[in-house]
Amino acid sequence: MSIKSFFAIPFAKIATARVYQWAKNPHKTQDKVFKNLINKAKNTAFGKDHDFKNISTYADFKNRVKVTDYEGLRPYVERMVAGESDVLWTGKPLYFAKTSGTTSGAKYIPITKESMPTHIKAARNALLFYIKEKNDASFVDGKMIFLQGSPILEDKNGVKLGRLSGIVAHYVPKYLLKNRLPSWETNCIEDWDTKVNAIVEETVHENLSVISGIPSWVQMYFEKLIEKTGKSISEIFPNFNFFIYGGVNFEPYKNKFESLIGKKIDYIELYPASEGFIAYQDSQTEKGMLLQLNSGIFYEFIPAKEFYDENPTRISLIDVKIGVNYVIILNTTAGLWGYNIGDTVEFTSTEPYRIKVTGRIKHFISAFGEHVIGKEVEKALNNAISGTNINISEFTVAPQVNPENGLPYHEWFIEFTNEPKNLEEFSTKIDASMQTQNIYYYDLIVGKVLRPLVIRKVKKGGFHEYMKSIGKFGGQNKIPQLSDNRKIADVLKSFLKDS
Repeated sequence: MSIKSFFAIPFAKIATARVYQWAKNPHKTQDKVFKNLINKAKNTAFGKDHDFKNISTYADFKNRVKVTDYEGLRPYVERMVAGESDVLWTGKPLYFAKTSGTTSGAKYIPITKESMPTHIKAARNALLFYIKEKNDASFVDGKMIFLQGSPILEDKNGVKLGRLSGIVAHYVPKYLLKNRLPSWETNCIEDWDTKVNAIVEETVHENLSVISGIPSWVQMYFEKLIEKTGKSISEIFPNFNFFIYGGVNFEPYKNKFESLIGKKIDYIELYPASEGFIAYQDSQTEKGMLLQLNSGIFYEFIPAKEFYDENPTRISLIDVKIGVNYVIILNTTAGLWGYNIGDTVEFTSTEPYRIKVTGRIKHFISAFGEHVIGKEVEKALNNAISGTNINISEFTVAPQVNPENGLPYHEWFIEFTNEPKNLEEFSTKIDASMQTQNIYYYDLIVGKVLRPLVIRKVKKGGFHEYMKSIGKFGGQNKIPQLSDNRKIADVLKSFLKDS
């Protein structure tokens, strides 16, 4: 045991105890965050436009600040990008995290000197909780790899600009730098295929103990390692015992991952976003991720079923209930106000407050009034896979409203690495689960408005080819798991398996 791993255990116990101090006083913690946000921003352009000086309660805030998204704040952000100070938050941002916009080009999410440390601290604490729970920090003596975007940053009127993962790469603690892979040069490679091949060459003979990234891209890395060596991941990296991920529900991919790894391992789920680090898994035995209440974010929630109503219910943490699907709204020390990041969450616990991500408010299927959401699709697929040797690499679902023959249906595009022996039986299992979960879908099937779902088999590597074709291959890019239109589905037809 090294000195580093020896001292990591008592440090983890101290750090996690501090976290639970605020977690056990959630409403007092959030009230303090709220008051600090309003006070700090009252003299900004946004604060003056929305009369922050006269806000003393959450009710006051709701009366003055509407729920919005990036497009709603774009005029303020453009002033910041042009170099203006004191717009959404005091001073100028430290960075702009560049993300893909869904409506009008790139988005520039501000990261400030107050918000940046919360990203780093939350990621660190997720590891410390794992160390405390296992009473083992031996992994810190091994090498760690984080598959992420390039750390090369641009300059935008005196503010650094780049992908969040690339920005975070500049904040790796000194005590981890010697353990961190890939090299800086390799991390700067923009082309994803070239980058992954270079990472394979750099890491294949290393003692990797921690691997982190979006599952679909880590899977690609694993497959290239296996192709090169003919060995399972656990044979290549015998000390690799846990995987850190975020951005997707991992359950549908778990079978595939464990078949590539060759053994069961632990998993740590994170919920980082450019807008703020929202939650992380604090326990291997409890469901959900610990909501970060002391990280400069004041949270609001709107029941997802009401979100598109004229006057939806808008509540703070004190009024949330377990099991309700909410749209999560952020107010942050980066100057985002009433900000809808597009995600839906569900509380799994209120003592402490833990959440799970259930999908995207814009990613649903309701072509016939069924309003199928991501959580239902993922659960149906996982139920059908559970207890089998079926493995999938990727999937997405879309409605087929105008089929050439017969009734409309939901079309599932799935890339299998180990196919079901009976595809029709597999489809029936998924459809039965969908009908059980969603009464509207059930009524449409029984009422002969829809016929049961249809599965299209995507060829091996087909989803990667699709992502290349739209210029979103690698890094932090993820394919939506369901859509209410045919934009993705119609292109995917070119990547289907012949039989």
